Amino acid sequence: MESGEPSKKSSFQLQNQPPSSPSHPFSIKKIIFVASIAAGIQFGWALQLSLLTPYVQLLGIPHKWASLIWLCGPISGMLVQPILGYHSDRCTSRFGRRRPFIAAGAALVATAVVLIGFAADLGHLFGDSLSTQTKSRAIVVFVIGFWILDVANNMLQGPCRALLADISGDDQKKTQSANAFFSFFMAVGNVLGFAAGSYTHLHKIFPFTTTKACDVYCANLKSCFFFSILLLLTLTSIALSCVHEKPWSPEHENAGNAGRREIEGAAAEATTVRFSGEIFGALKELKRPMWILLAVTCLNWIAWFPFLLFDTDWMGREVYGGDSVGNDLVLKLYNSGVHAGALGLMLNSVLLGFTSLGVELLARGVGGVNKLWGMVNFLLAFCLGMTFLVTKFAESSRRFITVDGVIVPLPPPAGVKAGALSLFAALGIPLAITYSIPFALASIFSSSSGAGQGLSLGVLNLAIVIPQILVSLGSGPFDAIFGGGNLPAFVLGAVAAAASGIFALTLLPSPPPHVPAAKAVTAGFH
Repeated sequence: MESGEPSKKSSFQLQNQPPSSPSHPFSIKKIIFVASIAAGIQFGWALQLSLLTPYVQLLGIPHKWASLIWLCGPISGMLVQPILGYHSDRCTSRFGRRRPFIAAGAALVATAVVLIGFAADLGHLFGDSLSTQTKSRAIVVFVIGFWILDVANNMLQGPCRALLADISGDDQKKTQSANAFFSFFMAVGNVLGFAAGSYTHLHKIFPFTTTKACDVYCANLKSCFFFSILLLLTLTSIALSCVHEKPWSPEHENAGNAGRREIEGAAAEATTVRFSGEIFGALKELKRPMWILLAVTCLNWIAWFPFLLFDTDWMGREVYGGDSVGNDLVLKLYNSGVHAGALGLMLNSVLLGFTSLGVELLARGVGGVNKLWGMVNFLLAFCLGMTFLVTKFAESSRRFITVDGVIVPLPPPAGVKAGALSLFAALGIPLAITYSIPFALASIFSSSSGAGQGLSLGVLNLAIVIPQILVSLGSGPFDAIFGGGNLPAFVLGAVAAAASGIFALTLLPSPPPHVPAAKAVTAGFH
């Protein structure tokens, strides 16, 4: 390859490719071992989604500011993954390129989980009073642990996926199988995590978790995290002991191949300028289909993120009528709602898994992936809008009892519970589409326009993380303007989902007929 424009253009295409691949791919069994790490990662992520927003409020962070804690996810996803991906590509450790990062990520996850689970105890040890609502020292420990956890999750994901690509070699069937297994184990981790979060008696297995500073809900969270650590470290140890990488050497890689050296230099240069902001300048070069895809994706995540942040809090607060701040009976009711929400998320994951297997079939049935995405966005808007009706039904049917002179609400009727859980389950269908079609379309549009896929997928990532940052910054204060609670952000999400559906149906082009309707793209949003 000659120097000049062709090198610059192709450098983005090389961003996601490993410098080398084994000439003989590993066995499917070893691919499964590596892919199974996704179950450990998703187990912890599911616990974050289902239990941590209520937990931060129990520590004393006001509801309107709780969403700020979640800024770490999009920020670390935007920065940590590409940086670690760059360095893992060029790691010359005798243990291999990916394995050191995977091992370090698993160790960091375990450390972070311990900090989060014992935040209340450590805060009390450092001077927090049990009588005060806001546990300032516990909050500091929690925030440190939470940010470490999200960075560690991103540190695990990128090298795991890169290792799967490495050990699959040039065998397309094994590459497809690796993606399928990774997606499968993500679903397994979700189901296990949400199931653990919905079970209220795990703390009995570890009696020492209940302390003066840590009530039953807090102790249950600790116990869930113990299982998370055990699962992740076990799966990681098995994978890293069964799959051995050969040390990578840049001299060996480029020996006798001047062209490859030039390509490698172009790829390194492209990665460097990506960090310095060149990716934003590349927005000017995007074609109209990609711009429309970015708009639909942005609106889609404005719709999703409020619910993903506050779904279990909505169950505990609006549906069950409990409160994270109040007497023991009201707090117990709130915790029951949170665990019911975790059960709903488990149902959501089951439906998500089944829907993921049939995305291509569904797309053919409705006439294209753009039409399918538009239709499920309307389903998303409907479900988010229905949270308003479920909340009103819960309020109108609320019954109260008097205990020791204090009026306490009773759990909602079975019909209200069933309606709320049905919404959780139904949302698994549009979530499966959100996890697959945008990435497939970005890959298709970049291929048909001649742009690099690494660049296009990097730009698409901006359309995901920027809405998350905006929602994290604005959803709490926005809810407070309308009197608190979660419904204002949910209703705004319904409007955004409807707009996303309209754009997808009317403006988003369908990919060329010779391109597969849905590529096997594994995505995680941590």
